[in-house]
Amino acid sequence: MGKDRRQLILDAASRAFTEFGYKATTMDLVAKMANVGKGTIYTFFKNKEELFDEIFSSLFKEMRIMADEVMETEMPFHEKVHQALFAILEYRKSHLLTIKVFQESAQLGTPEVKEVIDRIESMIILYIKTKIEQAIEDGEIENCHSELLAFTMYKLYIALIFDWEKKHDPLEKETIANLLQLFIEKKLTAK
Repeated sequence: MGKDRRQLILDAASRAFTEFGYKATTMDLVAKMANVGKGTIYTFFKNKEELFDEIFSSLFKEMRIMADEVMETEMPFHEKVHQALFAILEYRKSHLLTIKVFQESAQLGTPEVKEVIDRIESMIILYIKTKIEQAIEDGEIENCHSELLAFTMYKLYIALIFDWEKKHDPLEKETIANLLQLFIEKKLTAK
């Protein structure tokens, strides 16, 4: 029963954060939406921040599973990275809660939201870094500063998928893949 209530609370909190944003969501609201007493929430979560963090940890796990499926294929490294990054960022771009959180961060600058966004970005960069290190070990790319490359690849994707669209028509997936391939082949492809 405890696990059911915990999940009920997580589902209600996710709906509340999606609909109202982090700042406007209260534990009272979550309790009402979950149809549980406020005290029940505190048996599972210390505070709103912990509840928010738990939801985003779950979202990151979902993104990682999607990326892992792509990274296990037999495609060339640059194509695997492109497909994995594209899947992660498209997920982030289409998931209603992440949309709301990124909007709130941009519009209100809520510190707790910015912290979660920073953590998500750090987790994505760390994930890419480990895949780069594996590609170096496997001889797919030359030895390089893996963290710097991971950061650069992530920021390149952000720029191409989100920032470019602010003033231009969205780029086709294939165009983004070609740019990434050019970047990797010119600089890192093992001879």
